[in-house]
Amino acid sequence: MSASRSLIVAGLLACAAVPAAPRESFGQPPAEHATDWRYGAFLDTSYMVDFNFPENHLWRSRSTTRRVNELAVNMVYGYVKKDATEVSRWGMEFAVQDGYDSQNFAFAQGEPNVGGADTLRRFGRANVSYLAPVGNGLTVTAGLFKSLIGYQSLYSRDNLNYTRSWIAENSPYAMFGVSARYPFSHDWEAAFYVINGYAYLSRPNDLPSYGGQVRWTPTTRVTVTQNVYFGPDQNDTAIQFWRLFSDSIVEWKNEDVTVALAYDIGTEDFSGDPHHPRTFWMGSALFTRWHVAGPWSVAVRPEFYWDRNGRLTGFEQFITALTSTLEYRLVVRKLTGLLRLEYRFDQSSGPQGGFFRNGETAPGVIGLNQNQHLLNFGLVWSFDS
Repeated sequence: MSASRSLIVAGLLACAAVPAAPRESFGQPPAEHATDWRYGAFLDTSYMVDFNFPENHLWRSRSTTRRVNELAVNMVYGYVKKDATEVSRWGMEFAVQDGYDSQNFAFAQGEPNVGGADTLRRFGRANVSYLAPVGNGLTVTAGLFKSLIGYQSLYSRDNLNYTRSWIAENSPYAMFGVSARYPFSHDWEAAFYVINGYAYLSRPNDLPSYGGQVRWTPTTRVTVTQNVYFGPDQNDTAIQFWRLFSDSIVEWKNEDVTVALAYDIGTEDFSGDPHHPRTFWMGSALFTRWHVAGPWSVAVRPEFYWDRNGRLTGFEQFITALTSTLEYRLVVRKLTGLLRLEYRFDQSSGPQGGFFRNGETAPGVIGLNQNQHLLNFGLVWSFDS
């Protein structure tokens, strides 16, 4: 990890997969087939109506589903993977991606990017894993893997709603580095990770960042997860400027109902200001989903996000949102179609808050509305083998 971040990230081309975890599914096989190679692909498209009708067709402060009032190919994704198991201890995953959702998710506000970032963002996964015969089994993963932080995935097909929450948008969707995971018992599991930063395609410095995860499963229906991140994400790497971030999740689920509460809070001193102000952000979301019957499900998510100093979203604002999603799932052999109709209302207040609207307040300056109504038609076709 002492090499420059550009060299570290370049190593993506030589690596491949991470073991599965709750944030993504990708068609998990039965246990008896866990050593099989698997492959698949999906196409994610949507048409999102923004009733503010901004002329730039953009959803302000977002990295995913940013295009509005037009047909958008948000993600094209293909993968091959193999799990690390006691039968076959080496695992791998390699995936490529493109589309609007792959363009901005791995970058940090105001920080330089790694060399070749526009090419590297097209790698969705690239890592190797090994299940070491130590105690209950120590899984070590190296390369580009899904984030250990957060409840939602970059990929809408793996989430309860089509659009992502604000806390998901402002925490890592993926990480580059090394992680180690160990189950102490059926109830307790812990992980430690060393990564190249909060946003893996940004390069503010050459130092690594660190994190940990503790997961408690007191019953078959309840899971409690605590994630902590600590590391330098600015050009000045003095420890007083290191970022401290906490992500807490409690989930309850059965065959038809899922309820999860997530709460994030982060802080760092900002070295770019001579007064070094303490920046602060926090947010929470309540994820709910009910499988009504057959192919039909509904999901509702209230949430808020406060970026006091504009460090994560780029603007000083307080956001509240309510998202409701109706889903129809069609399965034909190995092909799955997800049709999602979603209504979402967002409100942004604060000195720099707001969403793009139709019209300009000055030449070249797009006006802002405090409120935003969105109606989204999303269609995801998946193939998993």
